[in-house]
Amino acid sequence: MTLLDHLRRMAGNNLWSNDRLYRAVLQLKPGEFEAERTSFFPSIKATLNHILAVDHLYLDFLEEGGVGAAAHDDYVPFDEPQVLFAAQTVFDRRLIAFCGRLSESDLDRHVITDRREDGMIPERIGDILAHVFLHDIHHRGQVHAMLSGTSIAPPQLDEFLLDYDLKLRKAEVERLGLDDQTNATS
Repeated sequence: MTLLDHLRRMAGNNLWSNDRLYRAVLQLKPGEFEAERTSFFPSIKATLNHILAVDHLYLDFLEEGGVGAAAHDDYVPFDEPQVLFAAQTVFDRRLIAFCGRLSESDLDRHVITDRREDGMIPERIGDILAHVFLHDIHHRGQVHAMLSGTSIAPPQLDEFLLDYDLKLRKAEVERLGLDDQTNATS
């Protein structure tokens, strides 16, 4: 497997993990989505909005969209989980498409990241993608932990890469159109 193959699979994993997590979030009782909780961000709502805001920032850098830090700063948080889920899904599919257009040599290409007062910093595309996936996994883990204090059990989020887990994800990856991004024996 090449690094590009891995990053493409991680983009698919992002869609799959977010789909599983949001399907749990959509089952919360009224008030649980926005309820104050102990975490880096004070609620499930705030954490999921943060993920999407940062996703927009980094995809703008990757696509060289020219919006810069405003992609994050001008982000308007969603109040309703259904609308936030839909917006996250649109983003996840854009990220999959972006990764699908990359060549192996693109991973070492530098794009400019707008770091406000710290300046315009060139970063490698491969490093930015790795950071986006780490960032999203980190904060999804926080939402996962916060779900433990709600009426809904947190979903399993680590059944995507291994052949052993295929039976646990097969219907979902087919529904999401990711069956070509699972293991070769899938």
